[in-house]
Amino acid sequence: MLKRLLTTATLAVTLGAALLSGAGLQPATAHAASNMVPDYEVKLLMNPSVVLGSDFKLTSAVLTAFSMPTTVTKMNVAFLDTNTKSIYSNGWSPRIRKMEGESDFELSYKKRYPIANGDINAALTQANNEGFNAGDTNYEAQVEWGYQNKTLSITRTKSGSKSGYSGMELPSISDARSLMINNAPDKFNNWLYSGWGTSMLQSSRYYGPVLAKRSIGTWSGMQLYIEVWPILNAAGTGTEYIVEASFKTTSATTASAKHDELITYLQSKGWFLAQDSLKTQLIMDRY
Repeated sequence: MLKRLLTTATLAVTLGAALLSGAGLQPATAHAASNMVPDYEVKLLMNPSVVLGSDFKLTSAVLTAFSMPTTVTKMNVAFLDTNTKSIYSNGWSPRIRKMEGESDFELSYKKRYPIANGDINAALTQANNEGFNAGDTNYEAQVEWGYQNKTLSITRTKSGSKSGYSGMELPSISDARSLMINNAPDKFNNWLYSGWGTSMLQSSRYYGPVLAKRSIGTWSGMQLYIEVWPILNAAGTGTEYIVEASFKTTSATTASAKHDELITYLQSKGWFLAQDSLKTQLIMDRY
């Protein structure tokens, strides 16, 4: 009899707790939003003095090795920032790009996080703590995987149009400001305070433009891009050519393995340049 009473009492307590919980009288456990899931872009530099001919185009040997046509896709690229680089110094890069064959301008707002000691999850967690989580379906997370360094980039991409421009021409800086301000996403605009992003853009100027050329081929069963970027040299008196080979994958394992394989392949051809690609930084420093 005592055993039955104890059992009944236990059931009553358990049932009562469940009812209280179900009635919302007991606070539910809060679950933090999960980190974003990135894809991966491996970017490796090639030696321009070896892989470019006297016309500053890829040599036939390079085109043949990657089954690339002689035709290229042009892209005209510029960044917007203040004279003091207030936007870039806070980790953001607003960019306007005109792709050959596209009628609209591509507008992108990219936030970068350095990846220390190869710890991708730590960078994703930092981004999460600053408001970029898996629920942000309008943003794309990507690990830019260079020779030695990795960077997490989180990008919101939009498109915009302005009449009066044709071909590869970028809009005037005033039109570019208008496009970037009108399409500015909230996270960028309110980064340091409400309206920060558009306030910075209102006093921005162009860094660039740079008219780059992209070739598309294949390597090891993957689509491979090689881009040639003519960037103002450090002295400001001529042009330095940056040649970057890249591929994309959704797998960190594939990115790691193919990163090493591509280095080995480029080294075997005498084409590899053992440096990390810093195109954006060079443009911000030299224009």
